[in-house]
Amino acid sequence: MPRAHGEPIAVDGEAEPVVVKLGVWVSNTKSRRDKLTAEQLAALRELGMQWA
Repeated sequence: MPRAHGEPIAVDGEAEPVVVKLGVWVSNTKSRRDKLTAEQLAALRELGMQWA
């Protein structure tokens, strides 16, 4: 996923969808994976993150 990727998410109470910068989150999480707990890594593996 490109770092600039954003995903529009519908939020209760908001008229327009909110764009979540998913590419930035994935990039940051991947680069900091050595600081994640075993529980967090397991949750990412369940979501299909190959690098987790």
